[in-house]
Amino acid sequence: CALPIWYFYGFKGLGYLVFGTLLGMGVHPVAGHFIAEHYVMNKGQETYSYYGPLNWLCFNVGYHNEHHDFPFIAGTNLPKVRAIAPEFYDDLPHYHSWSKVILDYIVDPEVGPFARMKRVTVSDQEKDELKKSGGLVQ
Repeated sequence: CALPIWYFYGFKGLGYLVFGTLLGMGVHPVAGHFIAEHYVMNKGQETYSYYGPLNWLCFNVGYHNEHHDFPFIAGTNLPKVRAIAPEFYDDLPHYHSWSKVILDYIVDPEVGPFARMKRVTVSDQEKDELKKSGGLVQ
């Protein structure tokens, strides 16, 4: 809540937080990668890749599905992963514009701060059963 910030620090403190957020993750196109990576734009798909020219500037951070599949491959080699296995990546929904991601986030009523994939957690009893069966290793 912003009320305590305003109460203790006034509008300057509140402005600092707002402008700092916009500067760090503002409405510039590169900020779209924060949204594109883990907000649900198409039901059933948890993460998305971006295949546009800004990958060159951003160290291929847009190759997000490839990164999740192969987290230990260097970012410089993620385009090669897509080239080697197009049958796994070409048909997945993806973006060519981070500006479009931001626009969709603003205007699409299905997409917003709560459009995130929610995973079911495993209870302690289920963990114990998985351990006994050899399905969970810690």
